[in-house]
Amino acid sequence: MGNRRVVELRGVSVYLGEGRHAADGDKVLVLSDINLAVDEGELVYLIGRVGSGKSTLLKALYAEVDIADGEGEVVGFSLNGIKRRQIPYLRRSMGIVFQDFQLLTDRNVFYNLYDVMRATGWSNDDDMRERIGKVLRLVDLENKSYKMPFELSGGEQQRLAIARALVNKPRLILADEPTGNLDPKTAEEIMMVFRRIVATGCAVIMSTHNISLIEQFPSRTLLFAQGRLTEVDLQSVMED
Repeated sequence: MGNRRVVELRGVSVYLGEGRHAADGDKVLVLSDINLAVDEGELVYLIGRVGSGKSTLLKALYAEVDIADGEGEVVGFSLNGIKRRQIPYLRRSMGIVFQDFQLLTDRNVFYNLYDVMRATGWSNDDDMRERIGKVLRLVDLENKSYKMPFELSGGEQQRLAIARALVNKPRLILADEPTGNLDPKTAEEIMMVFRRIVATGCAVIMSTHNISLIEQFPSRTLLFAQGRLTEVDLQSVMED
């Protein structure tokens, strides 16, 4: 796997059941024979109906669910039999953005980033402040570092969530419906941020239901259906 490849899945299947290690009889095949390669600096959309497997694939990439068959490698970590103690290191090499922000509501923008960095091993205060300044500029929040999350708009809260995903200089960001709760103009602003991120060489894999957003910001698009993943030309999907 070369330096530019951040995700490589070959023949991967995922079963879900009651809990991570459910008895085989309780498990349901959710993803089947998934092949996916993503390089640095790529923006990849995942589309498909609710329950088609988009979120499950993202969870497999950050080792929230196990892969059953095939081989998977993400940011240099093998997903096959990954040890629990390795999972925090895998997740530090990527950023994860959720639909519901998951911010620390009791501290301001700066400390939402600073405290995450302390928790993930940063120790030099000057380096931390420099990095925080850089990511806040990237997401257009450099003048809001003193604000509390409740003082921010929905779009600003999502930009802060993206900044938090960026602080550890990830090679990959996974974004699960990041514009799902936002109005069209705000969603457009979030996409401009993701465009800037991929321009730095970081890959972004984003699940979305927002087809008009993909039309506005076209990029590689993968469709989930019947547990399979197919690369699609969005224009042909729209005509179906």
